[in-house]
Amino acid sequence: MLDKITEQTKIRIAERKKFFSESKIISDALAIKTDFNFPFEKALSTKDISFICEVKKASPSKGIISEDFPYLSIARDYELAGAEAISVLTEPYFFKGNEKYLREISKDVKIPVLRKDFTIDSYMIYEAKLLGASAVLLICAILNSLQLREYIEIAHSLGLSALVETHTEDEVEKGLKAGARIIGVNNRNLKTFDVDITTSIKLRSLVPHDIIFISESGIKTPQDVDDLRKNGVDAVLIGETLMRSKNKKAMLDNLRGNII
Repeated sequence: MLDKITEQTKIRIAERKKFFSESKIISDALAIKTDFNFPFEKALSTKDISFICEVKKASPSKGIISEDFPYLSIARDYELAGAEAISVLTEPYFFKGNEKYLREISKDVKIPVLRKDFTIDSYMIYEAKLLGASAVLLICAILNSLQLREYIEIAHSLGLSALVETHTEDEVEKGLKAGARIIGVNNRNLKTFDVDITTSIKLRSLVPHDIIFISESGIKTPQDVDDLRKNGVDAVLIGETLMRSKNKKAMLDNLRGNII
């Protein structure tokens, strides 16, 4: 499935370049006045454990998650509920995402927003800057070491944080060698879609404590959050659990448990 998504993304970006040239996207992104406070990283460094809440309509493993999809209202609910950051899917074919969701949400909320997509071309990083993102996702499994280092450097040069997503020991090592300041561990195996949140716990010791460590996928209960917190996880990224909840504030409060 990961290969299919990657191939489709290559086609999508090739089509986009026909209408919006790479040179134009780069020059427009570089023209934006940028401060280098890196708000995404800042937001995830303020609490015992931080929450990144995801705006997601569908996924390949679960199909349509939310038929009713008032994405701006969902993002506002997350912000009001005390989320530290928001993740927005922009991949259109497998996740039913859209770039306009990111553009509009980033204008509408004050907390930082992550562009969640399958970044296979530096074009997408400049694009994320233009869409108002504060961070981009870089998946180790689809990038070689040189690409990963280059994309991290491009993101940082634009004032964007790079969430480097891993699933194995080798990928964690690859991310750290490439200069990652944020390591995410996806508890879902993107090849089989099996989920095991102990994946994050097993890999935590490989990451120095001055690097932000995020656990992604399969987090459903206050106990899950507490177990991750006790094992030194800095932030959790939660999508489906919140998207299926009719009262997102109540669900986020429940997941926080007694955490301040």
